[in-house]
Amino acid sequence: MRVCPGALGYFLDQWKECLLLALQHHFQEHLVSHPRTDQDQPCLASEASQQWYAGWYAVCEWRSPEQLKDLLDLELREGGEAHPQILQRCRDAIRYSVKTGHPLFFNQLYAGMDPYSLVGRFITEAINPSLYTYEVAPVFLLTEEAVLQKMIEIIGWQEGGDGIFSPGGSVSNMYAVNVARYHHCPDVKVLGLSALPRLVMFTSQECHYSVAKAAAFLGIGTNNVYVIPSDKRGKMIPAEFEKQVQRGALPFMVNATAGTTVLGAFDPLEEIADICERHNLWMHVDACWGGGALMSKKHRYLLQGIHRANSVAWNPHKMLMAGLQCCAFMVRDKTNLLQRCHSAQASYLFQQDKFYDVSYDTGDKSIQCSRKPDAFKFWLMWKAIGTKGLEERVDRALAMARYLAEEIKKRDGFRLVMEPEYTNVCFWYIPPSLRDMADGPDVCTTPYLQVAPVVKERMMKKGSMMVGYQPHGDKANFFRQIIISPQVSREDMDFLLDQIHSLGMDL
Repeated sequence: MRVCPGALGYFLDQWKECLLLALQHHFQEHLVSHPRTDQDQPCLASEASQQWYAGWYAVCEWRSPEQLKDLLDLELREGGEAHPQILQRCRDAIRYSVKTGHPLFFNQLYAGMDPYSLVGRFITEAINPSLYTYEVAPVFLLTEEAVLQKMIEIIGWQEGGDGIFSPGGSVSNMYAVNVARYHHCPDVKVLGLSALPRLVMFTSQECHYSVAKAAAFLGIGTNNVYVIPSDKRGKMIPAEFEKQVQRGALPFMVNATAGTTVLGAFDPLEEIADICERHNLWMHVDACWGGGALMSKKHRYLLQGIHRANSVAWNPHKMLMAGLQCCAFMVRDKTNLLQRCHSAQASYLFQQDKFYDVSYDTGDKSIQCSRKPDAFKFWLMWKAIGTKGLEERVDRALAMARYLAEEIKKRDGFRLVMEPEYTNVCFWYIPPSLRDMADGPDVCTTPYLQVAPVVKERMMKKGSMMVGYQPHGDKANFFRQIIISPQVSREDMDFLLDQIHSLGMDL
Protein backbone atom coordinates (compact mmCIF):
# COMPACT_ATOMS: atom_id res chain seq x y z
CA MET A 1 0.00 0.00 0.00
CA ARG A 2 1.36 3.39 -0.99
CA VAL A 3 0.13 6.93 -0.61
CA CYS A 4 1.53 8.88 -3.54
CA PRO A 5 2.96 12.36 -2.99
CA GLY A 6 0.16 13.86 -5.07
CA ALA A 7 -2.50 12.28 -2.87
CA LEU A 8 -0.85 13.50 0.31
CA GLY A 9 -0.41 16.94 -1.22
CA TYR A 10 -4.11 16.98 -2.04
CA PHE A 11 -4.96 16.02 1.54
CA LEU A 12 -2.78 18.80 2.92
CA ASP A 13 -4.30 21.28 0.47
CA GLN A 14 -7.71 20.44 1.92
CA TRP A 15 -6.40 21.36 5.37
CA LYS A 16 -4.48 24.41 4.21
CA GLU A 17 -7.25 26.80 5.25
CA CYS A 18 -7.29 25.26 8.75
CA LEU A 19 -3.51 25.52 9.11
CA LEU A 20 -3.35 29.08 7.84
CA LEU A 21 -6.21 30.06 10.13
CA ALA A 22 -4.25 28.78 13.13
CA LEU A 23 -1.16 30.65 11.97
CA GLN A 24 -3.05 33.87 11.31
CA HIS A 25 -4.74 33.84 14.70
CA HIS A 26 -1.40 33.65 16.47
CA PHE A 27 1.03 35.42 14.15
CA GLN A 28 -1.09 38.05 12.40
CA GLU A 29 1.36 40.88 12.93
CA HIS A 30 4.26 38.71 11.78
CA LEU A 31 2.35 37.64 8.67
CA VAL A 32 1.68 41.26 7.72
CA SER A 33 5.35 42.19 7.97
CA HIS A 34 6.44 38.95 6.26
CA PRO A 35 3.81 38.40 3.56
CA ARG A 36 5.55 35.35 2.07
CA THR A 37 5.28 33.30 5.27
CA ASP A 38 1.69 32.18 4.69
CA GLN A 39 2.68 30.95 1.23
CA ASP A 40 5.95 29.24 2.06
CA GLN A 41 4.92 27.50 5.29
CA PRO A 42 2.28 25.15 3.83
CA CYS A 43 4.57 24.51 0.85
CA LEU A 44 7.40 23.41 3.12
CA ALA A 45 5.00 21.43 5.30
CA SER A 46 3.72 19.61 2.23
CA GLU A 47 7.26 19.02 0.96
CA ALA A 48 8.40 17.58 4.29
CA SER A 49 5.29 15.44 4.65
CA GLN A 50 5.54 14.00 1.16
CA GLN A 51 9.16 13.00 1.67
CA TRP A 52 8.32 11.41 5.03
CA TYR A 53 5.26 9.53 3.87
CA ALA A 54 5.97 8.28 0.37
CA GLY A 55 8.18 5.45 -0.80
CA TRP A 56 9.65 7.33 -3.75
CA TYR A 57 12.41 8.89 -1.63
CA ALA A 58 15.40 7.25 0.02
CA VAL A 59 14.94 6.41 3.68
CA CYS A 60 18.03 8.46 4.42
CA GLU A 61 20.81 10.32 2.65
CA TRP A 62 23.67 9.31 4.92
CA ARG A 63 26.42 11.75 5.80
CA SER A 64 29.02 11.49 8.55
CA PRO A 65 28.76 14.01 11.42
CA GLU A 66 31.67 16.07 10.06
CA GLN A 67 30.25 16.10 6.53
CA LEU A 68 26.83 17.09 7.81
CA LYS A 69 28.25 19.92 9.93
CA ASP A 70 29.83 21.38 6.79
CA LEU A 71 26.69 20.94 4.68
CA LEU A 72 24.38 22.54 7.24
CA ASP A 73 26.61 25.48 8.25
CA LEU A 74 25.54 25.23 11.89
CA GLU A 75 27.34 28.31 13.22
CA LEU A 76 25.11 30.95 14.80
CA ARG A 77 26.14 34.50 13.86
CA GLU A 78 25.44 38.05 14.98
CA GLY A 79 23.28 38.91 12.00
CA GLY A 80 20.33 37.05 10.52
CA GLU A 81 20.06 35.46 7.08
CA ALA A 82 17.82 36.33 4.16
CA HIS A 83 14.45 34.62 3.80
CA PRO A 84 15.44 32.47 0.76
CA GLN A 85 18.46 31.16 2.64
CA ILE A 86 16.29 30.24 5.64
CA LEU A 87 14.00 28.30 3.31
CA GLN A 88 17.04 26.44 2.02
CA ARG A 89 18.05 25.65 5.61
CA CYS A 90 14.63 24.09 6.06
CA ARG A 91 14.97 22.05 2.88
CA ASP A 92 18.42 20.85 3.96
CA ALA A 93 16.99 19.76 7.32
CA ILE A 94 14.34 17.76 5.45
CA ARG A 95 16.82 16.30 2.97
CA TYR A 96 19.36 14.99 5.46
CA SER A 97 16.94 13.73 8.11
CA VAL A 98 15.87 10.10 8.30
CA LYS A 99 12.44 9.65 6.69
CA THR A 100 10.74 7.85 9.57
CA GLY A 101 7.43 7.77 7.71
CA HIS A 102 8.96 5.88 4.78
CA PRO A 103 7.43 2.41 4.24
CA LEU A 104 10.90 0.87 4.60
CA PHE A 105 11.77 2.49 7.94
CA PHE A 106 11.64 -0.39 10.44
CA ASN A 107 14.32 0.76 12.86
CA GLN A 108 12.32 1.83 15.93
CA LEU A 109 9.09 1.17 17.78
CA TYR A 110 7.40 3.95 15.83
CA ALA A 111 6.98 4.41 12.08
CA GLY A 112 4.69 5.79 9.43
CA MET A 113 2.65 8.94 9.64
CA ASP A 114 -1.05 9.42 10.08
CA PRO A 115 -2.16 12.55 8.17
CA TYR A 116 -4.86 13.50 10.69
CA SER A 117 -2.34 13.30 13.51
CA LEU A 118 0.01 15.44 11.44
CA VAL A 119 -2.65 18.12 11.05
CA GLY A 120 -3.24 17.97 14.80
CA ARG A 121 0.44 18.63 15.35
CA PHE A 122 0.44 21.56 12.94
CA ILE A 123 -2.45 23.09 14.86
CA THR A 124 -0.96 22.68 18.34
CA GLU A 125 2.45 23.93 17.23
CA ALA A 126 0.84 27.01 15.72
CA ILE A 127 -1.32 27.73 18.78
CA ASN A 128 1.51 26.94 21.23
CA PRO A 129 -0.58 26.14 24.34
CA SER A 130 0.46 24.70 27.69
CA LEU A 131 -1.68 22.28 29.66
CA TYR A 132 -1.67 23.46 33.25
CA THR A 133 -4.96 25.33 33.52
CA TYR A 134 -8.30 25.36 31.74
CA GLU A 135 -8.13 29.12 31.24
CA VAL A 136 -5.01 28.77 29.08
CA ALA A 137 -5.81 25.55 27.18
CA PRO A 138 -9.55 24.80 27.37
CA VAL A 139 -9.86 22.77 24.15
CA PHE A 140 -6.75 20.73 24.76
CA LEU A 141 -7.49 19.89 28.40
CA LEU A 142 -10.93 18.61 27.41
CA THR A 143 -9.59 16.51 24.53
CA GLU A 144 -6.93 15.04 26.83
CA GLU A 145 -9.59 14.11 29.36
CA ALA A 146 -11.74 12.49 26.65
CA VAL A 147 -8.83 10.42 25.33
CA LEU A 148 -7.73 9.30 28.80
CA GLN A 149 -11.23 8.20 29.79
CA LYS A 150 -11.59 6.18 26.58
CA MET A 151 -8.20 4.53 27.10
CA ILE A 152 -9.13 3.72 30.71
CA GLU A 153 -12.36 2.14 29.46
CA ILE A 154 -10.42 0.02 26.95
CA ILE A 155 -8.01 -1.15 29.66
CA GLY A 156 -11.07 -2.43 31.52
CA TRP A 157 -11.15 -0.35 34.70
CA GLN A 158 -14.90 -0.42 35.18
CA GLU A 159 -14.78 1.92 38.17
CA GLY A 160 -12.82 4.48 36.17
CA GLY A 161 -9.42 5.99 36.81
CA ASP A 162 -7.19 8.99 36.33
CA GLY A 163 -4.26 9.87 34.13
CA ILE A 164 -1.94 12.36 32.52
CA PHE A 165 -0.01 12.53 29.25
CA SER A 166 3.75 12.57 29.78
CA PRO A 167 6.78 13.39 27.59
CA GLY A 168 7.73 9.76 26.95
CA GLY A 169 7.19 6.22 28.15
CA SER A 170 10.31 6.49 30.31
CA VAL A 171 8.68 9.36 32.21
CA SER A 172 5.44 7.36 32.49
CA ASN A 173 7.39 4.54 34.14
CA MET A 174 8.99 7.06 36.48
CA TYR A 175 5.50 8.30 37.36
CA ALA A 176 4.57 4.72 38.20
CA VAL A 177 7.48 4.26 40.60
CA ASN A 178 6.84 7.60 42.29
CA VAL A 179 3.09 7.06 42.68
CA ALA A 180 3.56 3.48 43.93
CA ARG A 181 6.09 4.67 46.52
CA TYR A 182 3.79 7.48 47.66
CA HIS A 183 0.87 5.05 47.86
CA HIS A 184 2.86 2.80 50.22
CA CYS A 185 4.68 5.56 52.09
CA PRO A 186 2.87 8.92 51.82
CA ASP A 187 5.31 10.57 54.25
CA VAL A 188 8.04 10.38 51.61
CA LYS A 189 6.71 13.53 49.94
CA VAL A 190 7.45 15.65 53.01
CA LEU A 191 10.06 13.72 54.98
CA GLY A 192 12.08 12.24 52.13
CA LEU A 193 13.95 8.95 51.89
CA SER A 194 15.53 9.23 55.33
CA ALA A 195 12.15 8.50 56.91
CA LEU A 196 11.69 5.26 54.96
CA PRO A 197 12.92 1.69 55.31
CA ARG A 198 14.85 0.22 52.37
CA LEU A 199 12.38 -0.13 49.52
CA VAL A 200 12.72 -2.73 46.79
CA MET A 201 10.91 -3.15 43.49
CA PHE A 202 10.75 -5.92 40.90
CA THR A 203 10.99 -6.15 37.15
CA SER A 204 11.95 -8.74 34.56
CA GLN A 205 15.31 -9.01 32.84
CA GLU A 206 13.58 -8.03 29.58
CA CYS A 207 12.13 -4.77 30.92
CA HIS A 208 12.83 -1.35 29.46
CA TYR A 209 15.93 0.34 30.84
CA SER A 210 13.82 3.26 32.07
CA VAL A 211 12.82 1.20 35.12
CA ALA A 212 16.40 1.24 36.42
CA LYS A 213 16.68 4.92 35.52
CA ALA A 214 13.54 5.67 37.52
CA ALA A 215 14.98 3.90 40.55
CA ALA A 216 18.20 5.91 40.26
CA PHE A 217 16.43 9.22 39.65
CA LEU A 218 14.00 8.78 42.56
CA GLY A 219 16.69 7.75 45.06
CA ILE A 220 15.61 4.12 45.39
CA GLY A 221 18.86 2.90 43.87
CA THR A 222 19.44 0.40 41.11
CA ASN A 223 20.64 -2.25 43.60
CA ASN A 224 17.12 -2.22 45.00
CA VAL A 225 15.61 -3.20 41.67
CA TYR A 226 15.35 -6.97 41.88
CA VAL A 227 15.58 -8.46 38.40
CA ILE A 228 13.37 -11.48 37.79
CA PRO A 229 14.48 -14.10 35.24
CA SER A 230 12.51 -14.50 32.04
CA ASP A 231 11.78 -17.65 30.09
CA LYS A 232 13.12 -18.37 26.60
CA ARG A 233 10.40 -16.27 25.01
CA GLY A 234 11.27 -13.26 27.18
CA LYS A 235 8.34 -13.49 29.61
CA MET A 236 8.70 -12.97 33.36
CA ILE A 237 8.63 -16.26 35.30
CA PRO A 238 5.99 -15.79 38.05
CA ALA A 239 7.48 -18.47 40.33
CA GLU A 240 10.79 -16.59 40.31
CA PHE A 241 8.94 -13.37 41.13
CA GLU A 242 7.34 -15.05 44.15
CA LYS A 243 10.79 -16.14 45.36
CA GLN A 244 12.21 -12.64 45.00
CA VAL A 245 9.45 -11.14 47.16
CA GLN A 246 10.81 -13.17 50.09
CA ARG A 247 14.30 -11.61 49.90
CA GLY A 248 13.71 -8.99 52.55
CA ALA A 249 13.50 -5.18 52.81
CA LEU A 250 10.15 -3.56 51.97
CA PRO A 251 8.80 -4.59 48.56
CA PHE A 252 6.37 -2.03 47.15
CA MET A 253 5.85 -2.59 43.41
CA VAL A 254 6.43 -4.74 40.35
CA ASN A 255 6.87 -3.56 36.79
CA ALA A 256 5.37 -6.01 34.29
CA THR A 257 6.00 -5.53 30.58
CA ALA A 258 3.40 -5.90 27.85
CA GLY A 259 5.47 -5.91 24.69
CA THR A 260 9.21 -6.04 25.39
CA THR A 261 11.50 -3.88 23.30
CA VAL A 262 13.50 -6.59 21.54
CA LEU A 263 11.47 -9.80 21.50
CA GLY A 264 7.98 -8.30 21.76
CA ALA A 265 7.12 -10.56 24.71
CA PHE A 266 4.13 -10.14 27.04
CA ASP A 267 4.51 -10.96 30.72
CA PRO A 268 1.78 -13.20 32.25
CA LEU A 269 -0.26 -10.43 33.85
CA GLU A 270 -2.89 -12.60 35.57
CA GLU A 271 -0.28 -14.62 37.47
CA ILE A 272 1.68 -11.51 38.36
CA ALA A 273 -1.51 -9.85 39.63
CA ASP A 274 -2.21 -12.85 41.87
CA ILE A 275 1.21 -12.47 43.50
CA CYS A 276 0.74 -8.72 43.91
CA GLU A 277 -2.57 -9.24 45.68
CA ARG A 278 -1.05 -11.79 48.05
CA HIS A 279 1.80 -9.45 49.00
CA ASN A 280 0.07 -6.07 48.73
CA LEU A 281 2.30 -4.85 45.89
CA TRP A 282 1.53 -2.11 43.41
CA MET A 283 1.32 -3.61 39.91
CA HIS A 284 2.44 -1.38 37.06
CA VAL A 285 2.20 -2.54 33.44
CA ASP A 286 4.58 -0.99 30.95
CA ALA A 287 2.38 -1.35 27.85
CA CYS A 288 4.10 1.49 26.02
CA TRP A 289 4.73 -0.79 23.05
CA GLY A 290 2.18 -3.58 23.44
CA GLY A 291 -0.76 -1.44 24.53
CA GLY A 292 -1.86 -1.04 20.93
CA ALA A 293 -3.05 -4.67 20.96
CA LEU A 294 -5.83 -3.60 23.34
CA MET A 295 -7.54 -1.99 20.35
CA SER A 296 -7.90 -5.37 18.63
CA LYS A 297 -10.57 -7.90 19.58
CA LYS A 298 -8.37 -10.52 17.93
CA HIS A 299 -5.15 -9.72 19.79
CA ARG A 300 -6.07 -8.09 23.12
CA TYR A 301 -5.70 -11.51 24.77
CA LEU A 302 -1.97 -10.72 24.80
CA LEU A 303 -2.69 -8.34 27.69
CA GLN A 304 -5.10 -10.59 29.57
CA GLY A 305 -5.22 -9.35 33.16
CA ILE A 306 -4.21 -5.74 32.51
CA HIS A 307 -7.45 -4.60 34.14
CA ARG A 308 -5.99 -5.78 37.46
CA ALA A 309 -3.03 -3.40 37.24
CA ASN A 310 -2.79 -0.35 39.49
CA SER A 311 -1.17 1.71 36.75
CA VAL A 312 -0.49 1.45 33.03
CA ALA A 313 1.84 3.25 30.63
CA TRP A 314 0.67 3.21 27.00
CA ASN A 315 2.22 5.10 24.05
CA PRO A 316 -0.19 5.73 21.16
CA HIS A 317 2.69 7.17 19.15
CA LYS A 318 4.00 3.64 18.69
CA MET A 319 1.66 1.01 17.25
CA LEU A 320 -1.23 3.46 16.78
CA MET A 321 0.91 6.04 14.91
CA ALA A 322 -0.27 9.13 16.78
CA GLY A 323 3.10 10.86 16.27
CA LEU A 324 5.86 11.60 18.75
CA GLN A 325 5.31 12.18 21.61
CA CYS A 326 2.01 10.72 22.72
CA CYS A 327 2.35 8.86 26.01
CA ALA A 328 -0.38 8.20 28.55
CA PHE A 329 0.13 7.26 32.19
CA MET A 330 -3.03 6.02 33.90
CA VAL A 331 -3.90 4.86 37.42
CA ARG A 332 -6.80 2.74 38.66
CA ASP A 333 -7.69 5.33 41.27
CA LYS A 334 -10.51 7.79 41.94
CA THR A 335 -9.08 9.34 45.13
CA ASN A 336 -6.99 12.01 43.36
CA LEU A 337 -3.79 10.07 43.99
CA LEU A 338 -1.87 11.77 41.16
CA GLN A 339 -2.77 15.19 42.55
CA ARG A 340 -1.84 14.28 46.12
CA CYS A 341 1.46 12.76 45.05
CA HIS A 342 2.67 15.57 42.79
CA SER A 343 0.89 18.79 43.74
CA ALA A 344 2.83 21.87 44.81
CA GLN A 345 -0.23 24.18 44.86
CA ALA A 346 1.43 27.10 43.10
CA SER A 347 -0.85 30.01 43.96
CA TYR A 348 -0.08 31.97 40.80
CA LEU A 349 -1.51 29.13 38.66
CA PHE A 350 -3.95 27.10 40.72
CA GLN A 351 -6.07 29.71 42.50
CA GLN A 352 -9.10 28.16 44.16
CA ASP A 353 -11.38 31.19 43.70
CA LYS A 354 -11.51 31.19 39.89
CA PHE A 355 -14.81 31.79 38.13
CA TYR A 356 -14.92 28.26 36.62
CA ASP A 357 -14.67 24.67 37.87
CA VAL A 358 -11.02 24.42 38.95
CA SER A 359 -11.10 20.62 38.82
CA TYR A 360 -10.25 21.13 35.14
CA ASP A 361 -6.92 22.71 36.15
CA THR A 362 -5.07 19.41 35.91
CA GLY A 363 -1.52 20.73 35.82
CA ASP A 364 -0.80 19.97 39.48
CA LYS A 365 -1.16 16.23 38.76
CA SER A 366 1.96 16.45 36.64
CA ILE A 367 5.63 16.65 37.58
CA GLN A 368 5.95 19.30 34.86
CA CYS A 369 4.70 22.84 34.74
CA SER A 370 4.55 23.60 31.01
CA ARG A 371 3.16 20.59 29.15
CA LYS A 372 2.42 20.08 25.46
CA PRO A 373 -1.07 19.01 24.28
CA ASP A 374 0.08 15.60 23.10
CA ALA A 375 -3.37 14.02 23.30
CA PHE A 376 -4.95 16.34 20.72
CA LYS A 377 -3.34 14.73 17.67
CA PHE A 378 -4.45 11.30 18.90
CA TRP A 379 -7.97 12.59 19.55
CA LEU A 380 -8.18 14.09 16.04
CA MET A 381 -6.90 10.90 14.43
CA TRP A 382 -9.28 8.78 16.51
CA LYS A 383 -12.22 10.99 15.53
CA ALA A 384 -11.24 10.64 11.87
CA ILE A 385 -10.75 6.87 11.58
CA GLY A 386 -12.66 5.63 14.62
CA THR A 387 -11.93 2.76 16.97
CA LYS A 388 -12.55 0.38 14.07
CA GLY A 389 -9.84 2.05 12.02
CA LEU A 390 -7.34 1.72 14.86
CA GLU A 391 -8.26 -1.94 15.27
CA GLU A 392 -7.73 -2.60 11.56
CA ARG A 393 -4.33 -0.90 11.78
CA VAL A 394 -3.21 -3.22 14.59
CA ASP A 395 -4.61 -6.35 12.94
CA ARG A 396 -2.88 -5.54 9.67
CA ALA A 397 0.49 -4.99 11.33
CA LEU A 398 0.33 -8.36 13.10
CA ALA A 399 -0.79 -10.10 9.91
CA MET A 400 2.17 -8.58 8.05
CA ALA A 401 4.53 -9.77 10.80
CA ARG A 402 3.16 -13.29 10.39
CA TYR A 403 3.68 -13.10 6.61
CA LEU A 404 7.32 -12.05 7.09
CA ALA A 405 7.96 -14.84 9.60
CA GLU A 406 6.62 -17.42 7.15
CA GLU A 407 8.75 -16.01 4.32
CA ILE A 408 11.86 -16.19 6.50
CA LYS A 409 11.24 -19.90 7.05
CA LYS A 410 11.16 -20.49 3.30
CA ARG A 411 14.43 -18.76 2.44
CA ASP A 412 17.94 -20.15 2.51
CA GLY A 413 20.21 -18.21 4.81
CA PHE A 414 17.45 -16.79 7.01
CA ARG A 415 16.53 -18.10 10.44
CA LEU A 416 13.99 -16.92 13.00
CA VAL A 417 15.27 -16.30 16.51
CA MET A 418 11.79 -17.37 17.69
CA GLU A 419 8.21 -17.28 16.50
CA PRO A 420 6.97 -13.69 16.84
CA GLU A 421 4.26 -12.97 19.40
CA TYR A 422 3.79 -9.37 18.34
CA THR A 423 5.22 -7.41 15.40
CA ASN A 424 8.85 -7.81 16.50
CA VAL A 425 10.22 -10.28 13.93
CA CYS A 426 13.72 -11.28 15.04
CA PHE A 427 15.95 -13.22 12.65
CA TRP A 428 19.48 -13.94 11.51
CA TYR A 429 20.82 -13.62 8.00
CA ILE A 430 23.52 -16.23 7.36
CA PRO A 431 25.65 -15.51 4.26
CA PRO A 432 26.64 -18.43 1.99
CA SER A 433 30.18 -18.59 3.41
CA LEU A 434 28.83 -19.43 6.88
CA ARG A 435 25.93 -21.72 6.01
CA ASP A 436 27.92 -24.94 6.32
CA MET A 437 28.34 -24.25 10.02
CA ALA A 438 24.85 -22.82 10.53
CA ASP A 439 23.41 -26.06 11.89
CA GLY A 440 26.19 -26.57 14.40
CA PRO A 441 26.34 -25.53 18.06
CA ASP A 442 28.03 -22.21 17.30
CA VAL A 443 25.25 -20.71 15.20
CA CYS A 444 24.75 -17.94 17.74
CA THR A 445 28.38 -17.08 18.38
CA THR A 446 31.33 -15.14 17.01
CA PRO A 447 31.22 -15.47 13.19
CA TYR A 448 27.70 -14.11 13.14
CA LEU A 449 28.41 -11.10 15.32
CA GLN A 450 29.55 -8.94 12.39
CA VAL A 451 27.00 -9.86 9.72
CA ALA A 452 24.15 -7.65 10.90
CA PRO A 453 26.33 -4.57 11.62
CA VAL A 454 27.91 -4.69 8.15
CA VAL A 455 24.56 -5.17 6.41
CA LYS A 456 23.13 -2.29 8.47
CA GLU A 457 26.00 0.00 7.46
CA ARG A 458 25.52 -0.85 3.80
CA MET A 459 21.76 -0.29 3.84
CA MET A 460 22.22 3.07 5.60
CA LYS A 461 24.80 4.29 3.10
CA LYS A 462 22.61 3.13 0.24
CA GLY A 463 19.52 4.68 1.82
CA SER A 464 17.37 1.71 0.84
CA MET A 465 15.85 0.92 4.25
CA MET A 466 16.51 0.88 7.99
CA VAL A 467 16.25 -2.17 10.26
CA GLY A 468 17.60 -2.47 13.79
CA TYR A 469 19.87 -5.19 15.16
CA GLN A 470 21.28 -6.24 18.52
CA PRO A 471 22.75 -9.18 20.42
CA HIS A 472 20.58 -10.74 23.09
CA GLY A 473 21.83 -12.91 25.93
CA ASP A 474 24.01 -15.60 24.36
CA LYS A 475 22.65 -14.91 20.88
CA ALA A 476 24.77 -13.09 18.32
CA ASN A 477 23.57 -9.97 16.55
CA PHE A 478 20.24 -10.49 14.83
CA PHE A 479 17.86 -8.20 12.99
CA ARG A 480 14.79 -6.91 14.81
CA GLN A 481 12.19 -6.05 12.21
CA ILE A 482 9.34 -3.88 13.56
CA ILE A 483 6.14 -3.63 11.52
CA ILE A 484 3.72 -0.78 12.23
CA SER A 485 2.79 1.33 9.22
CA PRO A 486 -0.29 0.39 7.16
CA GLN A 487 1.70 1.50 4.13
CA VAL A 488 3.85 -1.61 4.41
CA SER A 489 2.98 -4.31 1.88
CA ARG A 490 3.93 -7.93 1.28
CA GLU A 491 6.10 -6.67 -1.54
CA ASP A 492 7.98 -4.56 1.00
CA MET A 493 8.57 -7.64 3.15
CA ASP A 494 9.92 -9.52 0.14
CA PHE A 495 12.11 -6.54 -0.76
CA LEU A 496 13.45 -6.43 2.79
CA LEU A 497 14.68 -10.02 2.62
CA ASP A 498 15.99 -9.64 -0.93
CA GLN A 499 17.87 -6.50 0.06
CA ILE A 500 19.48 -8.05 3.13
CA HIS A 501 20.64 -10.98 1.02
CA SER A 502 21.97 -8.63 -1.68
CA LEU A 503 23.86 -6.53 0.86
CA GLY A 504 25.29 -9.46 2.81
CA MET A 505 25.82 -12.33 0.40
CA ASP A 506 29.54 -11.58 -0.07
CA LEU A 507 30.39 -11.66 3.66
